[in-house]
Amino acid sequence: MRPTAKFSISFGLVTIPVAAYNATDTSASVSFVRIHTADGGRVRNQPVCSLEGVEITQDEIGRGYKPGDGDTVVPLSDEDLDALPLPTAKTLTILAFVAGGDIDPLQMGKGYYLGIDSPAAAKPYVLLREAMERHQRVGLGKIALHGRETLAMIRPMEDALVMQVLLWPHQIRSMDGVLPERQAEVARNEVSAAEALMDSFGELSEDDLHDHYRESLEEIVAAKLAHREPEFPAGEEQPAGEVMDLMAALQDSVRAAKRSRGEDEEAASRSGRTAKKSTAKKSTGKTSTAAKSTATKSTATNSAAKKTAAKKQTAAKKTASRGGRRAG
Repeated sequence: MRPTAKFSISFGLVTIPVAAYNATDTSASVSFVRIHTADGGRVRNQPVCSLEGVEITQDEIGRGYKPGDGDTVVPLSDEDLDALPLPTAKTLTILAFVAGGDIDPLQMGKGYYLGIDSPAAAKPYVLLREAMERHQRVGLGKIALHGRETLAMIRPMEDALVMQVLLWPHQIRSMDGVLPERQAEVARNEVSAAEALMDSFGELSEDDLHDHYRESLEEIVAAKLAHREPEFPAGEEQPAGEVMDLMAALQDSVRAAKRSRGEDEEAASRSGRTAKKSTAKKSTGKTSTAAKSTATKSTATNSAAKKTAAKKQTAAKKTASRGGRRAG
């Protein structure tokens, strides 16, 4: 990987020579070319001189600055820009250390990995990184990159330092006309339902961080080249339309999120097992009660039978005794 710029980080009286490398790669993103719809021919942006009306090469293109609203353009060479009295032209001077949460995400621009540019820079490089990591702060400074001065943020990332280009505060537009004219009011139970929905989303998966749009676009292109219909995996259609009952929509969303992870089936299975256990207990209880009742009845019957037999035996003895007395 080749560096895109080299400069020094000024940390008080400590100077750290660094080289900046592009941290992002947009070459794999989806991009289109312009074509003539009548015949499919490419439509290109040709650099043409406005005075001569002829096409020019890249080597003939330089920089110019247009002051005011007039048509005058002042040409500027690389030597002119190098002569600017800017301390940030070759040095990123850290102006302050702040909490990372104090940086407005709207200001975040392109990111660069910063590597050391000399062996002597290794120790101060590690020192700055570990100090910011332990102090939980990021460094803010200014640097001139690609012919213009910009704000920059330095932060630790794993074992390296990363520089994030920041927009100037005046480059962030106001929110006039964005907010609704009347502030909507939400109930506490609706906020609680929204929080429950947030909790039901779970963690990000690798599939969530996959560029499905590019793959689908490539399938369409392949299908057109093969003169066939594109083939896409069947997916669940997302409900569309105006939300009339916000609370019901939140609750339905929670249930849908649980179903997508199979939690509803698990809950139903657990509920079924619990119901079976309960039924089994009730059945066992009924059987035990019935058995006890039958045993009680049997015992009572046996007792009654014994009493009856005893009575008959006693009556027989008395009869025999009376008969003996008569015979004497």
